[in-house]
Amino acid sequence: MSFNSKNPFLSDKRFSSNAVSKAEEVHHAQIIDYNQEMTLSGTINKTAILFLILCGAAMTTWWMAFNNINIMIPAMGGAIVGFVLVLIAAFKPHLSGYLAPGYALFEGLFIGGISAIFEASYPGIVINAVGATLVTFLVCLGLYKFKIVKVTEQFKSVVIASTLAIGTYYLISWVVSMFMPSFTPVHYGNSMMSIGISVFVIIIAALNLFLDFDQIENGVKQRMPKYMEWYGAMGLMITLVWLYIEFLRLLSKLSSKK
Repeated sequence: MSFNSKNPFLSDKRFSSNAVSKAEEVHHAQIIDYNQEMTLSGTINKTAILFLILCGAAMTTWWMAFNNINIMIPAMGGAIVGFVLVLIAAFKPHLSGYLAPGYALFEGLFIGGISAIFEASYPGIVINAVGATLVTFLVCLGLYKFKIVKVTEQFKSVVIASTLAIGTYYLISWVVSMFMPSFTPVHYGNSMMSIGISVFVIIIAALNLFLDFDQIENGVKQRMPKYMEWYGAMGLMITLVWLYIEFLRLLSKLSSKK
């Protein structure tokens, strides 16, 4: 049994020759311009650009929060707009050059806001979450680069199934809590079960990085269009944001037990 994508954004369908539009097929039939193909260095550069945009936007809501300015509108608005931009990019990857920076900007507003909220309750938690996310990313990148971890079809199947299970669980918990205010999802609080769930989710999020790296590498090998650099960078940022938020949640649970 095989699956396509893990990160719902970076799918095999997007990173295949079938994803190229008819107009692009005509263009390539006329002339092959290798400067207009996806490259690894180009994807890395665009990931760095998105990261800087996200950090800049996050600093804005962070500053607002610690200057007693209401951050709920920019933070929640950023989360909603960022999600909408991801959905559009999933169906219109050729617009990623515009959508990816927009996602980084609006998601940054959300990240800055939620980070400020956690920091106010647990001083020092943000720097620890950032450090944990960075170390996890570098370790996974190293393991992938030196082929210590190989992305096989079985590996993909396990990670994708686990990711879908997590997403389904979160969705069901959210829907039930809306209709049953007294309902408390098991992943809330600082119980050992809740902490265990957070650790599991972080592991799955980290494993998604391997699949992101693999999809980007395959896109380069298949000589996908240049705009797929933005698309791949955007998908990688989505995973990193997820990983960072989960680290915030785990660290807050551990801090509350002290």
